[in-house]
Amino acid sequence: MAIIFFILGLIIGSFLNVVVYRLEAVESLMGRSHCPNCRKKIKWFDNIPVISYIMLSARCRDCGEKISWQYPLVELATGAVFATLGNYFFNPIDFSSWFLVSYYLVISSILMVIFVYDFKYMEIPMIVLWVGVILSLFFSLYSDSQSFQNIVSITDLKTFSGILGALVAGGFFWSLAAYSKETWMGFGDAYLGILVGLVVGWPNVWAAMMLSFVIGAAVSVALITFRKKTMKSQVPFAPFLITGTFLAVVLPEIFPALKTLFFIFD
Repeated sequence: MAIIFFILGLIIGSFLNVVVYRLEAVESLMGRSHCPNCRKKIKWFDNIPVISYIMLSARCRDCGEKISWQYPLVELATGAVFATLGNYFFNPIDFSSWFLVSYYLVISSILMVIFVYDFKYMEIPMIVLWVGVILSLFFSLYSDSQSFQNIVSITDLKTFSGILGALVAGGFFWSLAAYSKETWMGFGDAYLGILVGLVVGWPNVWAAMMLSFVIGAAVSVALITFRKKTMKSQVPFAPFLITGTFLAVVLPEIFPALKTLFFIFD
């Protein structure tokens, strides 16, 4: 089953590359893919995820322009994310898992676009982010409506958990951005915190935040050590927060003992 999700992820990852490019270029998402350099339409057999990149030796068939490593990397990363989510959360005989995994796949696609866009352009595409926020709210409301009979108190509501998580993460990052006048992180990261809080909920949002800072610190130290960045260089935070969020969701499923360490509750 993981193979099926991986292949689906490769295909979706190819589309996400198009989304990132066309968002920045302010182009419609409709229409066939084209080479950014010569603008010629890409033939279907040159648009096969990863395989075409290798077969073309990372160059456009028509003009010879080099194809960015971003394309196969995003495809493979999306495939890996989809395979992991499908492997640990999908049960073909449980309808609720179909709904949960569908949500996770869509929201992970949204987060992947934000990850790549912020990494490349140091900016968070707000229209994509707010689509994720609205989708997450609807998902929480629907989930609560399906399990309403089992809810004992307001804290059992997924909607309540998500909103509280959004307030905590969004408020925390907004405070850091305001206090530092956006030198530590931007207000876009605060809005991303709202989405992350809605996705993982309270108190699980602490795990996502903790992991994001640990990963961010480790990567920053490595970049400074190898002289890729300096202490004054700006580093996009969204990729770290998104990576931390993904790990906060899947690691406890792989290693249940981590639930206590990360304060994660089912």
